Amino acid sequence: MPTKKPLDKTKLDQIVLDARRSQAEREKGYREKALKMYPWICGRCAREFDHSNVRELTVHHRDHNHDNNPADGSNWELLCLYCHDNEHARYEHAHYNTGSAKDSGKTATFNPFANLESLLKGKQ
Repeated sequence: MPTKKPLDKTKLDQIVLDARRSQAEREKGYREKALKMYPWICGRCAREFDHSNVRELTVHHRDHNHDNNPADGSNWELLCLYCHDNEHARYEHAHYNTGSAKDSGKTATFNPFANLESLLKGKQ
């Protein structure tokens, strides 16, 4: 039975640090451009930002492709952290549901409120 090599935490930490630096460098370019182009307002909830809280304003890629960064900013919109997280959750949920419904050929048929009117009539 082969023995497991001990995990080199220093090497793993360095890999994570390098990955975060690379991501920060990529984001730095389009984030700075987007913050110069657009007003510091969330495109969904209209929350306004200033220098004290601009770190909570993110650049969202409309087509969800982080490599698509046209110079005119047409693929970007500024969203607060909450709206950005919500947008990605909606995208993933829609993608998941679309794929599973097509693959299985099944659609939802149960309506939990089908009997609601008759239930409410009995309460009056």
